[in-house]
Amino acid sequence: MEYFKGIGEIPFEGAKSKNPLAFKHYKADEKIAGKTMKEHLRFAVCHWHTFCGTGADPFGPGTRKYPWHVGKTAIEIAEKKQDALFELCSKLTVPYYCFHDRDLAPEGSSVQESEDILWKMAERSKKKQKETGVKLLWGTANLFSNPRYMNGASTNPDFDVLCHGAAQVKAALDVTKFLGGENYVFWGGREGYDFLFNTDMKRELAHFAQFLKLAKAHADKIGFKGQFLIEPKPMEPTKHQYDFDSATVLGFLKSHDIDFVKLNIEANHATLAGHTFAHDLQVAADAGKLGSIDANRGDAQNGWDTDQFPTNLYDTTEAMLVVLRSGGLGSGGLNFDAKVRRNSTDLEDIFLAHIGGMDAFARGLKTAHRIITESPLQEQLKNRYASYDKGDGKKFEQGKLTLENLRDLAAKKGEPKQISGKQELIENYINDYI
Repeated sequence: MEYFKGIGEIPFEGAKSKNPLAFKHYKADEKIAGKTMKEHLRFAVCHWHTFCGTGADPFGPGTRKYPWHVGKTAIEIAEKKQDALFELCSKLTVPYYCFHDRDLAPEGSSVQESEDILWKMAERSKKKQKETGVKLLWGTANLFSNPRYMNGASTNPDFDVLCHGAAQVKAALDVTKFLGGENYVFWGGREGYDFLFNTDMKRELAHFAQFLKLAKAHADKIGFKGQFLIEPKPMEPTKHQYDFDSATVLGFLKSHDIDFVKLNIEANHATLAGHTFAHDLQVAADAGKLGSIDANRGDAQNGWDTDQFPTNLYDTTEAMLVVLRSGGLGSGGLNFDAKVRRNSTDLEDIFLAHIGGMDAFARGLKTAHRIITESPLQEQLKNRYASYDKGDGKKFEQGKLTLENLRDLAAKKGEPKQISGKQELIENYINDYI
């Protein structure tokens, strides 16, 4: 069955095109800095929001009933969602998709039944991947929706719940490996706490670390070579989540001697943490831990996870500046963890949202490359720190000066001359290139 009737493969028509169902800036084979846009951006469609979401919010039920939501059994519905997913990816020419285990397959009445259903759907996915050429960017397990996880999974105070979480991760890892997934993501949707007085935080974090190490041991056992990722988020649904932001996750990994995990940064999660999207990317990149990106945006007037499609060119430009300067995303990519708005109810809206997001990141990529290669910003940045490139400044960076030495230099040199940061000039340059 064709779900998106009347919509064919989305063409590239260039910036002058007035066709809403065409790319204006994303040209997959166009080369930027030695790689094609397709290689730089590695776009992925998410299984959950796009095909499971109905537009429901805390104040009302869904507004959309897609044709793939109708079926006699949960498995029939899952098969329809899967068909629609691969049709969308093919028509968008998106090379990857991502899923949670419960997006791909409904939960059964027991661990064994859930695994059997998951494998049935995984085998079907394998066939769809072969037919379409669409690949799996990453898989993960939904350890937050079932009521058993109301107090977390790997950080749950009840060991029996932790075991159920481990069973799901094992199965999801096995399936991700079977499908050729290039990464595996941990998002701690309820890994955290709401009330400190009934929480042993130190013990829960130790359990989380041990859980990750067991997952890595299993991955090694089955020959999964993909990258492990943690996705930071500060709150919602849990008040204090243990993966608050990039810096928090990096500190956790270091304190528990975990070196096999990188970060999957989501734009809306970064802003909920009080940062910019680019900030959390930069923190991860500076630590050599930037692995992948969930491409979306939030709303400055809503303090919750709105998961809107990315359309802000400043955000995409800043993001791609970080990505290009850090050498790219490796096995990661740009997953559209985003949903069309509650009042966007046409099937066409799903295409329009993805086209807009892909064009926004294509423009961000092109603009970032021009800023790096053509603008005076690189030289200005270098000049701002030039005092550390020679003389006593260089000795300080090399660890050759004492605190007393620094005190004597301050006394000798007197009051420093003010040096402008030229922020307004830099902002104007960026506007010029956008």
